[in-house]
Amino acid sequence: MKDYLIVGSGLFGSVFAHEANKRGKKCLVIDKRNHLGGNVYCENIAGIQVHKYGAHIFHTNDEAIWQYVNQFVKFNNYVNSPVALAKGKLYNLPFNMNTFYQLWGVKTPAEAAEKLQHQIEQYGVPNPQNLEEQALSLVGKDIYDILIKEYTEKQWGKKATELPSFIIKRLPVRFRFDNNYFNDRFQGIPIGGYNGLINGLLDGIETLTDADYFADRTYYDNLAEKVVYTGKIDEYFAYEFGQLEYRSLRFETELLNQPNYQGNAVINYNDADIPFTRIIEHKHFEFGTQEKTVITREYPQNWTPEKEAYYPVNDDKNQRIYKQYRTKADTIEKVIFGGRLAEYRYYDMHQVIASALKTVKNEFQNQ
Repeated sequence: MKDYLIVGSGLFGSVFAHEANKRGKKCLVIDKRNHLGGNVYCENIAGIQVHKYGAHIFHTNDEAIWQYVNQFVKFNNYVNSPVALAKGKLYNLPFNMNTFYQLWGVKTPAEAAEKLQHQIEQYGVPNPQNLEEQALSLVGKDIYDILIKEYTEKQWGKKATELPSFIIKRLPVRFRFDNNYFNDRFQGIPIGGYNGLINGLLDGIETLTDADYFADRTYYDNLAEKVVYTGKIDEYFAYEFGQLEYRSLRFETELLNQPNYQGNAVINYNDADIPFTRIIEHKHFEFGTQEKTVITREYPQNWTPEKEAYYPVNDDKNQRIYKQYRTKADTIEKVIFGGRLAEYRYYDMHQVIASALKTVKNEFQNQ
């Protein structure tokens, strides 16, 4: 008999298992996939660590979280500096002086600020009701039309006028020549990929892959005193209050017989007539010098139950449904719900780890 059955071997499940194991608890971690690590899993192709489920760049301002992950694996000094291809031209992201020069030819912060403010005054609205109005009120028409509208509509599968304004409560604008996408103090990629982090967390803990919790739920529940569930919360309750909405992704990965395809780890493809949102060239995450390269095209798509749920659609309707599930979940003493899908939140990696550590603190507060 185990103390904890952990359903899902992503970051939340792996961190909880590690911390419980440290406290002398017996854990079994199961995953329905044929590998551990959830969406941070990396696959070695031609000596290149390929982020199988999309780009994962670790970044945080929380020094304790940074020190926590560095216990298990060394991180390199990769800095995320994506580029966007729109209307045949390349633009630096996030919006900074390089972007403004590429858009308007302005060379000073004062010129850029004046241009931006003029467009905001011309196209912004006092009380934005949708994403389009919100974006126009934050950055004006040029940036919205070229760098936001078509990309966002591809990403969400809806017109910008149909999307809620809160999706972009703010847009980072920098009046300096700075292509570092994140403002966080700590940033990097685990040297050798994320599998080292997961393997470190799960060292000495029993694991089982190709194990679908819902295929024999009673059997799995009887293996442990408590369950830590990291899957979709609506699926756990058999969609009792309705099905939550997610967005899914499809990946096309290709090994190319050339050393360098695009010169950057991430290039966004903004135009609506290109079906994918970005191309990832994985070797650049670790400054690779291999003779070949691996690229992945990322296609957003509507979610259906047979597809992977990558991020929640956190509009008012779905939040109302989620609250009903959350209320019911809070009444079940023998099950802990946590992680991106169980909490129905768009988490970055450091936020998942923080949530797991908070759960651990609550669970073992008297130990």
